[in-house]
Amino acid sequence: MSRTEKSPIDRRGFLKGAAAAAAAVAGTSPFARAGQSEQITPGAQTTSSSSVQGETIERPGSDFMVDVIKTLNVEFLCANPSDSMACLQESIIHYGGNQKPEWITCVHEEASVAMANGYAKIECKPLIVCAHGTVGLQHAAMAIYNAYCDRAPVIVLLGNTLDAAGRRGYVNWEHSARDEAAPVRDFTKWDDIPMSLPSFAESMVRAYTIAMTPPLMPVVLVVDTKLQEKPAGQGLRIPKLTVPSPPQGDSEAVEEVARRLAAADYPVIVTGRSARTPEGLKRLIELAETLQAGVIDQYFRMNFPTRHPLNQFRNARAALANADVILGLEVEDLYGTLNSYDARTDTNVPLTKPDAKILNITCNDLYIKSNYQEFQRYPDADLSIAADSEATMPALIDAVNRLITSGRKQTFQDRGTKITEVTRRDLERDRTEATYGWNASPISTARVSAELWAQIKDEDWSLVNDVVFFGRWPLRLWDMNKHYQYIGGRGGEGMGYGMPGTVGAALANKKYGRLTVNIQGDGDMMYNIGTLWSAAHHRVPLLTIMHNNRAYHNETMAIQRLSNVHNRGIDSCKIGTALDDPNIDYAKVAQGMGVYAEGPISDPNELGPALRRAIDVVKKGQPALIDVITQPR
Repeated sequence: MSRTEKSPIDRRGFLKGAAAAAAAVAGTSPFARAGQSEQITPGAQTTSSSSVQGETIERPGSDFMVDVIKTLNVEFLCANPSDSMACLQESIIHYGGNQKPEWITCVHEEASVAMANGYAKIECKPLIVCAHGTVGLQHAAMAIYNAYCDRAPVIVLLGNTLDAAGRRGYVNWEHSARDEAAPVRDFTKWDDIPMSLPSFAESMVRAYTIAMTPPLMPVVLVVDTKLQEKPAGQGLRIPKLTVPSPPQGDSEAVEEVARRLAAADYPVIVTGRSARTPEGLKRLIELAETLQAGVIDQYFRMNFPTRHPLNQFRNARAALANADVILGLEVEDLYGTLNSYDARTDTNVPLTKPDAKILNITCNDLYIKSNYQEFQRYPDADLSIAADSEATMPALIDAVNRLITSGRKQTFQDRGTKITEVTRRDLERDRTEATYGWNASPISTARVSAELWAQIKDEDWSLVNDVVFFGRWPLRLWDMNKHYQYIGGRGGEGMGYGMPGTVGAALANKKYGRLTVNIQGDGDMMYNIGTLWSAAHHRVPLLTIMHNNRAYHNETMAIQRLSNVHNRGIDSCKIGTALDDPNIDYAKVAQGMGVYAEGPISDPNELGPALRRAIDVVKKGQPALIDVITQPR
């Protein structure tokens, strides 16, 4: 019998023979001859010249890039792995020890940027995102736009092979571009293409300072693959990082704002994103208490405590109607705040007195682009200061204090007493309304909020997702008084932010031992549900409560409204907006990705015990998810 028929193939002999055959082929291949170019089969990828020749590079350019990044004290780098950033990834892992930055594996580039967005709103500093070429940037674009509108500092490193002669195969051509950052230039603050390692060092440090100078926004650096791979050489220098001080308001203009506030009978402060840091929250409280003025926090993030007696967000329309002086602080849409849109007449109706004086302090006027219209309608302000409101606040408080007489102090106190009574009344009304439908199934959003508050109120907690679609019940019922206890949601209202954004925030909260909480919409979850795996893989402690109303409910309401306008009834309005048939079992999905999960829960009496079990898991350093079948809002 032949060896083929009777004997198994000897593995060592097979490999030895294969190696010899490969060497023989290489020696006779016409592609190995001098002066001949290799022919590429479509779909094939060739290796770099250094790997073909067996060359060893002891210190690639990517090692130096890691040295530069480490001077910025960046904690994490979020990325979906790619060959255009592979050299930098290898250097982070081995040369950099996978520490500062630590590589966070993401399953989508959009998730990577959303993580950076959520992280920045907790830490007020950027982490780094790596994206792969043209296709990676297109995936990331939605999240970059959200971060741009959210005024969040994010640094995106974008892989590219600029030199066409160095591109390896047809896919490398498709994923490279001459001007790779062009698709996001209209919604980033700055971008650059450093063509040498000294240029990379300067551009990287510059990128950090630009991202961190108000208004805070994303920046992009295109990082060439050849620059990562070639030897670093000697004598390279890293510039010193110096973040500029935020721009403060002109002193005379600040004095004028102070005079108008101090002389007002009923001043109101409206804030959008004025508290970039804990100091901003502290300063706004000081200004409001000095004036005994009502504050309307629009809660794009935490600017003013929810239970503060001067908080007028529950009574916003009445407060604006009574105000004689209104001060806007980093308000994204001041015109929309002061006017109400009437859909029946397609007109805007003023919410303020005709003679009310409008004052505005915002750094948004320092940086406006023309294409994307996130800057909103032009507001009719009597005095506007183009400056960072948080940086301007100390001077404004000092100016107000110098103008207050003993007689005015009593007037202020009387005003504050009236506002406090309104706040107390509105809080009691919210507590009463929260009891409606308490035992209903699906579970009311008010009960979910109340049950969750009962479990976390004695913890050091952080709510890291928007609750606009949750009836705003946590804002109405919970006592929020710390900067990190509410960071809002997606800045550009682009879906898909929720899960990755909250994982990024939980990464930032982890070292502080905070209990991070995410109330997660079901429609938004389906955009980036794979982020559950990243949370499990990196042991990110995060409690997620699914707001599972089994629909894109905002869109359902829009179809219902239009159906009524067209006199067609609302029986079929869930076509195209429902998330049922089949129902999505988020607990099973989460369990399949390694996350502790329970549900779906539709009995309100089962909710409290399930939350306690999940919180215990999160306290042990793991993510957990509770799938709750909820009422629409």
